[in-house]
Amino acid sequence: MDAELHFDIPLSFAIPLVVVCLLLAAYLSAAETAITGASRPRMHRLAQQGHPRAAIVNALLDRKDEAVSAVLLGNNVVNIFSASLSTAVLTALFGAAGVVYATLAIGVLIVIFAEVMPKTWALLRADRVALALAPSIMVTLTILGPLARGVAWISRFFLRLMNVRTDRTPDAEEQSDALRGAIELHGEGQEGDSAPAEKAMLRSVLDLGDRTVGDVMTHRGNVVLIDADQTTDAIVTQMLAAPYTRIPLYRGEADNVVGVVHAKDLFRAVKAAGDPAAVKIDAIMTAPWFIPESTVLFDQLEAFRARHEHFAIVVDEYGALRGIVTLEDIIEEIVGDIEDEHDAIRRGVARRDDGSMVCQGDVPIRDLNREFGWGLPEGVATTIAGLVLHEARRIPEVGQVYAFYGFRFEILKREGTRIAELRIVPPAAIQAGN
Repeated sequence: MDAELHFDIPLSFAIPLVVVCLLLAAYLSAAETAITGASRPRMHRLAQQGHPRAAIVNALLDRKDEAVSAVLLGNNVVNIFSASLSTAVLTALFGAAGVVYATLAIGVLIVIFAEVMPKTWALLRADRVALALAPSIMVTLTILGPLARGVAWISRFFLRLMNVRTDRTPDAEEQSDALRGAIELHGEGQEGDSAPAEKAMLRSVLDLGDRTVGDVMTHRGNVVLIDADQTTDAIVTQMLAAPYTRIPLYRGEADNVVGVVHAKDLFRAVKAAGDPAAVKIDAIMTAPWFIPESTVLFDQLEAFRARHEHFAIVVDEYGALRGIVTLEDIIEEIVGDIEDEHDAIRRGVARRDDGSMVCQGDVPIRDLNREFGWGLPEGVATTIAGLVLHEARRIPEVGQVYAFYGFRFEILKREGTRIAELRIVPPAAIQAGN
């Protein structure tokens, strides 16, 4: 015996019900996109400022898998119900052909009005939509929570079977990459030059944890040292000739640094005594602060703040003098070169009309990348001369030309085994025919 099941649903009731289902589906689609696309940093900041809905969004983000499961569950239920209802009504009207009509009609309506439109709107304004819908999403999660948690548990179970991580905690590298990506997006589309400068500073702050004082210190070859066994008058003369306020003092050999003298302390003592010969340099100088060249810049910045000092002597693993590092050196890593009226007026780079650069060998690669937007590697060497030596694998002769990383490097001057000056032709100038 054949059994037939007939649906007798009037159009006046079915059409409004389908419309309600489409509206619910649109709401749930927008809610899903808003929760997945909301900015947790911005919500955290708004919550700290007392925004009540931001706190709700943060609570939802803490339970994102459950919230998304609840929203998807409700979305699928209303979509299936609207499709079934439409199929039943149209089958009753047109017979077997009603299945085709229902599939086409409800498919187009769901895709356009319940998926693409609400998700596009929520994607373009994820934070605003999340704040607007947060209370209702919380209600949805409360109603469908138990079932959603069951669905989420089942999903995580099968993901674990496939060796897929299901914990919510991102690793440190992911967090760093996300922050760096946000920095790169900062200022996109803005007019003016402030955004690139801000990007460079923000990137530099993050790099403080990856760079060491050996990367930014003044090398011992460029450090002004004064023999503490000289007469005070001679020391005063050298202090006046130097463009620095703090200078290391040594005895016997340069590696034997015995103290640091501050120009103000020395001049004040000379004025008080009236005669430089009456001033004992040992009574004026302060004890040197030695730090290893492997010290991370961020740690050294914190150490400067804790000790209320601006000057440290950098030594290698054998205790030999490597150079000096100051608070200004670290700050310049963030904001770029800081020049005052006592700094030497030599930045070490001169631009030529043909687009090339005449550069001193001791100019840091990082400064060139920051100044000209280049992408030369900073991990293999600190200075541009060091990079050339690393790539050349030999001590180059004056006039030799090397090409790597898309640049051309011509050796212009050499002092002993050190590259003193070179000409750099960037890729743009090479393409222009230089």
